[in-house]
Amino acid sequence: MNRKQQQFSMQVMTAQVLLALSCMAQHSAQAQTTNATQESASESASALDADAIKSRVVITGSAVGNRAPVQTSLKATQPQSVITATFIEQSVTPLADFNAVARIAPSIGSGVSANGPGLAESKVTLRGFQDGEYNMTYDGIPFGDTNNPTHHSTSYFPARIIGGMVIERGPGNASNLGQATFGGSINLFSKELSQDFNFTPYSTFGSWNTKMLGVQIDSGISSHFGDTRFMFNGSRLTTDGYLTYSGVTEDNYQFKLQRSLGKDTVITVFSTYNKITSYTPDKGGVTLSQVAQFGKNYALNNDPTSQNYFGYNFNNKSTDFDYIRLQSKLAGWNIDNTVYTYSYTNDTYSGQDASGATANGTKAGITGNKNVPGYNKLNAYRVNGDIFKATSQFEAGLLRAGVWLESANTNRHTYDLDWTLGLPNPKESTAPKNVSYDQRSSWKQYQPFVEFEWAAMADLTITPGLKYMHFKRALDATVNQTTRIPTTAEQTYTSTLPFLTANYSINKEWSAYAQVARGFLVPDLSMFYVNNPGLSTPKPQTSTNYQLGAVHQSRNLTLDADVYYIDFDNKIASTGTGNDLVYYNQGGVVYKGVEAAVTYYVGSGFSVHANASLNSAKAKDTGLQVAKAPDSTSAFGVLYKANGLYGSLIAKTTGTQYAKDGEPAAYKIPSYTTADLTLGYRWKTPAAMVKNIKLQMGINNLFDKQDMTSVSANSKGVAFDQYTFQPARSWNFSLSADF
Repeated sequence: MNRKQQQFSMQVMTAQVLLALSCMAQHSAQAQTTNATQESASESASALDADAIKSRVVITGSAVGNRAPVQTSLKATQPQSVITATFIEQSVTPLADFNAVARIAPSIGSGVSANGPGLAESKVTLRGFQDGEYNMTYDGIPFGDTNNPTHHSTSYFPARIIGGMVIERGPGNASNLGQATFGGSINLFSKELSQDFNFTPYSTFGSWNTKMLGVQIDSGISSHFGDTRFMFNGSRLTTDGYLTYSGVTEDNYQFKLQRSLGKDTVITVFSTYNKITSYTPDKGGVTLSQVAQFGKNYALNNDPTSQNYFGYNFNNKSTDFDYIRLQSKLAGWNIDNTVYTYSYTNDTYSGQDASGATANGTKAGITGNKNVPGYNKLNAYRVNGDIFKATSQFEAGLLRAGVWLESANTNRHTYDLDWTLGLPNPKESTAPKNVSYDQRSSWKQYQPFVEFEWAAMADLTITPGLKYMHFKRALDATVNQTTRIPTTAEQTYTSTLPFLTANYSINKEWSAYAQVARGFLVPDLSMFYVNNPGLSTPKPQTSTNYQLGAVHQSRNLTLDADVYYIDFDNKIASTGTGNDLVYYNQGGVVYKGVEAAVTYYVGSGFSVHANASLNSAKAKDTGLQVAKAPDSTSAFGVLYKANGLYGSLIAKTTGTQYAKDGEPAAYKIPSYTTADLTLGYRWKTPAAMVKNIKLQMGINNLFDKQDMTSVSANSKGVAFDQYTFQPARSWNFSLSADF
């Protein structure tokens, strides 16, 4: 980041902080904070922004509502799945990543890590939309990579520090933020702060020499510091992993503080840091010949003459995510301002080709037949931003307006290495011969929005809204990716997006909703990987969403169902080759389907759950299902909770999909199912020091299925296609105590 860019980012954040502080100094109002309990699904959902009424779940006293793995708010305006802290703590292994939590929901496919739950990156699809085509947020803040908005499931937020999740299958209202409202949003939330002091050491032990040790400290409300509450959580995970020579070490630290300033203004401070060292090939997977020789869990070896030697294939990742949120009131307006910053650094070392398609010593510049080629790849970025919202209640309804400002700066490179000699490998055709690419990129973007929740009738709320997106991306590459020539380029993308949602309360147990909304996806940084970026000026990819749904909540039953139709336009395609390659907009995809979820409380502590979806994602020009889009999902489970004892058995199925467009039979991935069992018990002890003790046991992939989950096609031939499989059955045992 240069000095001007730093000044711009600081000016943006300073201006917004001063505005919020001014509001705080002149006016005060009761902040809209939540006193959630982890046993209440409605309160877990309230971790959302105070003004995000659409995502609240109001089921006070509902026996089944406190047990449902996923459910939907009676005030929803689009299909959603609320996943509570209780489900995360009692039905998901503490080793898991956030995708392992999300995969319980309908229309969420994949999410299985080949190295074991939470022990390597995983990806999920949402209605067939791929990672990078939907948003992810944490406490309302969008986050993701800066070349395209993809995510790394083992970085930032392991499942053990997540206090709840809301999956929104649609663009939402105008106030929903992110670079990819195109496919929907997966929204993560931090844990609620406790009213009481707790000192909680915890540990998990599992298969493949897996160990995780940690401690959480909750201050409770201290009379010595007003109403200040804070929480600190620190943990370390180590494992050998299911895949060969694929060990992982992870350290995670999290801090959250909340306090009233003056009479009615609330400030929240949050910070988390995550560091991972893992042994894995940069482009992982196993070929069928490797499976035949070494087994489905083959990844790396201990042979220094091999490109798959573990000493040549490792990465060091570090992330931080920090924000300060100020909530107050000014002249009848609720003011909510969040200043944030987050960073990601991935320093990767790898052999040239884990598939074996590239032989040792065959590239120009490598002498001898035993020299092992490889590379060092860096992806490092820092994002700064500010989210400002103002909300006011009028007789006719609720008016909400605001703006999102953000800047990002990124440094990326790939340098070629000769692992045998420990020197740069001059394998490229032109100078600099050991540099594949070396580039810096940046963006500056703003998104103002306005919406009005109109109380058209006592039981009917209609919310029109409008958002304007202005996104400016720049590239400065001494060696550009793909073309390998110096390149300076800049492009600005804009779009105006209308929204219209409605919610009708039929009675206390039933509601219905409808949505028509536009979503968008900012073009990828790869649009600049051409000889003449000025000729590649595609518009943002857009989606028009039409959705109808109904929700039921009663004491023993939660039920929701919806239908959707999404028209995806401006699909980015390319034409030409070499010096003439350009990107442009062409065609699109139609996404449509049906989704439903139900939980029924049988009694005596038992409840049953099922959810399912039928998902079509077909290209307009061919009428065929697009690649990596499952045609269905389903989940079935039995859950128990009574007298301190709890447990669940849940099976999730991802439907048939194709690894390549055009539905080629050779790249068909049949449906696969993973079943997980969890049993636990919480003792409330009479001892003065120990409040309670919790023991939990989990078995992942109970039936030891090892089906194929993905195929990565190799341009050098099908013999070098790389496959991933479900990891073998594994166990974990956890112990924690509250002092």
